[in-house]
Amino acid sequence: MKYFYYPGCSLEGTAREYNLSTLSLMNALGAELIEIEDWTCCGASAAHSLSELLAWVLPARVLALAEKMNRERKKPLDILVPCSACYLNLKKVSETCRTDTGLLEKINTVLAVEGLFLENRLIVRHLLDVLTRDIDISDIKQNVQKFFTGFSVAPYYGCQCLRPYAVFDDPERPESMEPLIRAAGAAVHPWKMGGRCCGAAHMTTHPETGRALVAAILAGARGSDMIVTVCPMCQMNLEGFQKKIAKTGPGISETTILYLPQFLGMALGLPESAVRTDLNLCITPGFRKKYQPLTAKPLSGAQPSA
Repeated sequence: MKYFYYPGCSLEGTAREYNLSTLSLMNALGAELIEIEDWTCCGASAAHSLSELLAWVLPARVLALAEKMNRERKKPLDILVPCSACYLNLKKVSETCRTDTGLLEKINTVLAVEGLFLENRLIVRHLLDVLTRDIDISDIKQNVQKFFTGFSVAPYYGCQCLRPYAVFDDPERPESMEPLIRAAGAAVHPWKMGGRCCGAAHMTTHPETGRALVAAILAGARGSDMIVTVCPMCQMNLEGFQKKIAKTGPGISETTILYLPQFLGMALGLPESAVRTDLNLCITPGFRKKYQPLTAKPLSGAQPSA
């Protein structure tokens, strides 16, 4: 399995642990990630406030660079994107340009200055899509070194990897992470908050609104051992503000937040240097104490969840 890889800006800054654990996990699963050469920012959520055309061109440039690399290959490679915001921006350009030829012409006029041209032939895919549809779940089960037996995991998807393009899961009732969680031996925390918004940038622009949204998610995760995410923005909001939010009302306590490739990498026995949990903002002492004794044998003679 080979993919073009677009890490995006967050994964080289505040979400380095997401990038490094993704690279380590995919390597352990036998996948080769080929980083797109000379990639730049996709515009995230800021470009459109400056220029509508810029908001289209920035992610289109990334796609055009991948196509330039792909022209030397006989078989096209999909583009794997871990960051949900980056995925949404690249996906939006790809899907819109399939029907809006006028927009594609405008984009290519700008790209021509750099000698680039977008044919729009490659498929943009989120990391979760690849893990759930390309990876054989039995390969994960067979290679688990530390079964998370006795752990309850709350899968949190957020908005952008599922909306508006419901490619690999139901945005209202997402469940694509559940087989992966069970393959690691853990139970899935029963809740309905997996597809709820974390507030995104409202945490800084409208903090009261942002804190209320995150508080609802943390409250919904009560009773679980951790929340597992696939989005840097969600991770930051859930990790970085939970101590302040926990002081505002009953029923909210500090909760371990992991990226999905960190969780799966830990289950596969990858060292901390590979999954980089040392970079996480919130891994509770209770979680560390419970995780340390885990071995390849399920605890207390129990079997991993099916």
